[in-house]
Amino acid sequence: MQALDALLNRVSVPRLLEPAPTQEQRDVLFAAAMRAPDHGQLRPWRFLTVEGAAREHMGTLLAEAALLNDAEAPQAAIDKARNGPLRAPLVVVVIARLQAHFKVPKSEQLLAAACAAHGILLAAYAQGIGAVWRTGELSYSPHVAKGLGLVEGEEVIGFLYLGTPQNSPRSAPKEDVAAFVQGWSGV
Repeated sequence: MQALDALLNRVSVPRLLEPAPTQEQRDVLFAAAMRAPDHGQLRPWRFLTVEGAAREHMGTLLAEAALLNDAEAPQAAIDKARNGPLRAPLVVVVIARLQAHFKVPKSEQLLAAACAAHGILLAAYAQGIGAVWRTGELSYSPHVAKGLGLVEGEEVIGFLYLGTPQNSPRSAPKEDVAAFVQGWSGV
């Protein structure tokens, strides 16, 4: 697949089935992540792979966090949190590892970690793997961070759900690029 095809046509694929990406495909996914722009070569990211029964444990963790956020949360919200990780055969937790640096602010490190996640999404599309990036309130829960083993300076920036597309991916919408670009005259 041509690079421009992936850049111009990648779309989120939310309906995912078994099988999960193979080890060979995963190696490509994570190699693509390592090509993210990274001022200072800090590699301010890391990833957790969650699959099999670990997805159920992650669901329990998310359900606990939902209850901690709202002790009166409706059962439907708790069930949604619990079942979330079961929507795909593989969940990749994207973690930003923010560190004090004399030249690279933490905001730039966070953006680099997001670019690494985007690299995974592009590499998934290029290999015919369905993928979607999900966040939400529970992504930022201290309870979830602790349960996933994050340490000080680390934060979850997203969950990448990966698997075999249930349906053919939709076509990427054609955007009016000119609506997002303008010249600046310097005054």
